[in-house]
Amino acid sequence: MRYTVSSLLLIKGFQVIAQNNTIVPKEVELVRINAYEKQLEDYLINFLVDEYETRSEKSWNRDYSNPDALIRSVEPNRRRWEQVLSPPVLSKSGPLSKKTYALGDIQGEWIELPLGMLTAQAVLVFPKEASIQKPVPIIVVQHGIGSTPESPFSPGGYHEYAKGLLNAGFAVLAPMNLRSIERRNKIERYARLAGTSLPGIELVRVQHLLDVVLADPRVDADRVGMWGVSLGGMATMFWMPLESRIKTGVVSGWFNNRINKMAVESPLYSSFAPAEEHAFFNGWLTEFSDSDVISMIAPRPIMLQHGKKDNIAHWPQVVEEFEKSKDHYQKLEMPERIELTLHPGGHEAIVDEGVSFLTRWLNPDKK
Repeated sequence: MRYTVSSLLLIKGFQVIAQNNTIVPKEVELVRINAYEKQLEDYLINFLVDEYETRSEKSWNRDYSNPDALIRSVEPNRRRWEQVLSPPVLSKSGPLSKKTYALGDIQGEWIELPLGMLTAQAVLVFPKEASIQKPVPIIVVQHGIGSTPESPFSPGGYHEYAKGLLNAGFAVLAPMNLRSIERRNKIERYARLAGTSLPGIELVRVQHLLDVVLADPRVDADRVGMWGVSLGGMATMFWMPLESRIKTGVVSGWFNNRINKMAVESPLYSSFAPAEEHAFFNGWLTEFSDSDVISMIAPRPIMLQHGKKDNIAHWPQVVEEFEKSKDHYQKLEMPERIELTLHPGGHEAIVDEGVSFLTRWLNPDKK
């Protein structure tokens, strides 16, 4: 497009006039724009919060006559959930590489799988008894936003829960996802422009890793679980509806009354706004509260862990959301497949309960 000198002067002049508008007094314009912002906020919050239950009733058509019927009846919702995450198509572009990797006194492997311009990276560790003759179940262990694949093997909020899993006879696959609020904010902006999401990209990376790792004869490919803490808990809840190979899960420090968490500010719990824009996804609250997402995981067993001192949520609201989630399992006459570990602590993994739950459903010989 070409511009003449006169047209450039006109454009420049318009910019000056627009920036120095003296027709409307600033005080009047501020009142006007504040009122418009309030209209928009009220309109959207009404849609997200006040109209959610009515909208949800129309969006779901669950059939609890048997487990397969429920799975089939939520398939349209599952397809819409996939649109929320919008996972991209990635293809393997080379073989899996492995190198010995020490985690203190634990010997594991650092593995990398090329996926075109991306790579899928993880720590992979087997318990001592794993062999071709005795394949073991495997747990995808997902770290949170401020952590690394090594964190679940360390003290702190993770309480070395990856070691607890190894001691219980599980192999551990600990993928590396992008950490830090600033990094995830930046990449999520690009992802939205590209019609995808960072959790969608990271889901596909893990799926490709599972393709390769589950082919290892030391792994029992029919016994796969996942346990994530914080943003790793988000990954567990986000991915299980779309990855049927994950047979059971533990979610620590994420499960919530999602409508309140994302759209209702309160001194009772922390908010992702305004700093963590990476945590807002297109279409999430159209029909996918946490209890609704759980219905796409059922009838697979799931444990939800929350600490009363964890300010990500107001714990009575977590209990209320859990009861809604449990209702899906009760209607299937399988209430034992969902548990809430409500503990007095904070934002952390509760190791013994989580390991026991996964052992019951994936490794009963170790009970």
